[in-house]
Amino acid sequence: MAGKAVWRYGGMMVLATGVALTALPAYRPTADVHSEYVKFLSGRDTITAYLAYPERRDPAPAVIVIHEIFGMSDFIRQTTEQLARDGFVALAPDLLSRRGGTPASPDSARKLIATLNPDTVTQDLNATAAYVKTVRAVRADRIGVIGFCWGGGQSFRYATNNPELRAFVVCYGPAPNPPDMARIRARGLGVYAENDARIDAGLPDAAAAMKAAAKDYPYAIYPGVGHGFLRSREKPEVADSAWRTVIRFFRENLEH
Repeated sequence: MAGKAVWRYGGMMVLATGVALTALPAYRPTADVHSEYVKFLSGRDTITAYLAYPERRDPAPAVIVIHEIFGMSDFIRQTTEQLARDGFVALAPDLLSRRGGTPASPDSARKLIATLNPDTVTQDLNATAAYVKTVRAVRADRIGVIGFCWGGGQSFRYATNNPELRAFVVCYGPAPNPPDMARIRARGLGVYAENDARIDAGLPDAAAAMKAAAKDYPYAIYPGVGHGFLRSREKPEVADSAWRTVIRFFRENLEH
């Protein structure tokens, strides 16, 4: 199955051949998009976020980017910029802002993430969504979310808590509680890795729960890669194929 992803949709299994994209560059501010840090309130606390704009004449849909368990990172900033290159306004909140911001040590970030209250995370994501709607370059009725690893689980969970979302993407993250799935109004897409038994073990139950809630949740398991493959790029052609699918999904569900 080299070069192909195993897609599951509505109980059917499909093999889909991937088409490569240009590789994501190493993080650096780029001339083709405008990017900046912004701050906004969530309750009494201030959230810092990384914002990137595309070059386009008309207002764009927006995508909220939820970071991994490592917090705000070069990978998250470059992903935010890549979404802008692909035509979206993208906003990545540092969900450790209430803890003083993402620390330099990934291990320290992981420990801080473990202390976050889920309801506070939802509050901060709501504040992020409210802020991005005020950006003049944004189509306020076309908001999506994508998350990676820990953030993938948060993306799935946030879809149960924000009925105004139009689309959500889960990149190798766990599913929320099955009873909560009935609240989802957004279209979803799952991106998973073949060599990720910990996360993949929960996929059948998640798919069954979504089906029981009358929600479509197509997802692909990408071959020969492990957890975090969009960041590690252990197989660039697989990562590029997955990214192209993500962008196609966002365009279909946010542009129209």
